[in-house]
Amino acid sequence: MIVDMFTEQHGRISFICHVPKTSKAKVRKNLFQPMNLLDLSFDYRPNRQLQHIKDVRLSYFYQSIPFEPNKLAITLFLSEFLVHSTRDEQQNVPLYHYISMSMRWLDECQRGFSNFHLVFMMRLSKFIGFYPNLDNYVEGALFDLRNSCFCTINPLHQDILQPHEASKINLLMRMNYDTMHLFRMSHHERNRCLETILAYYKLHVPNFTEMKSLDVMRELFA
Repeated sequence: MIVDMFTEQHGRISFICHVPKTSKAKVRKNLFQPMNLLDLSFDYRPNRQLQHIKDVRLSYFYQSIPFEPNKLAITLFLSEFLVHSTRDEQQNVPLYHYISMSMRWLDECQRGFSNFHLVFMMRLSKFIGFYPNLDNYVEGALFDLRNSCFCTINPLHQDILQPHEASKINLLMRMNYDTMHLFRMSHHERNRCLETILAYYKLHVPNFTEMKSLDVMRELFA
C-alpha cells in the first residue's frame, strides 16, 4: 500500500507499506484507517519519495468513532480535507498536535458535535497561515476572502462575503469544541458555512480540488 501520513517530526510523508497476510505481522492493513493516530518507527531519507516503515502501532484506540455513523462520516470527510489542505506541509508540530487533540476530542465527545468539522477547518487555517483577522469586525462588515479580513468598503474583486454571511465567519471564530454546542445553526446554515470555508481554502491552498465526500457531509445533521 501507498499511505500518506502527517507526522510530528517531518510533516507530510508518503510511505510504501508491505502488508503480509499473516495475522502476526507487525504492519497490518487495518492500522491505516483514515485519521488513525499511530506510533511509527522509520528511517527518514529526504531524497526518497516513498519512505519505509520499520514498525507501527496504534497510539490511541478510538472508542466511538468507528461505531457511530455521524462521527465516522466526519472523520472520513476531514481525512480527505487534510489530504488537500496539508499537501505540501513540512514539519509543523503545533499543527500535528492540533489534529491529534481534535480527533481525541471527537472520539470522547458524547453529544453536541454537529459543528465540529466547521470549527476544525476554520481553526486549522491558523496553523497553515491564513487565519482570519477579526480585529476589524463590526456589525455590517464584509469579509474579504482573499485577504482574510473584515472590511467596510468593497475590495476590487468579487471574493467577498456580504454582511449576513460575514457575521457567520465571526461567529465560527468565536466557537471552540467546548462551546460550539451553544451556537445554534440550521441545516442550511451549516451547509452554507461548509461551502464558504471550502471556497476560502481554495483561494489560499494551491490545487485544492473538489471533495468527493462533500455530498455526504451535506446530508448530516438534517
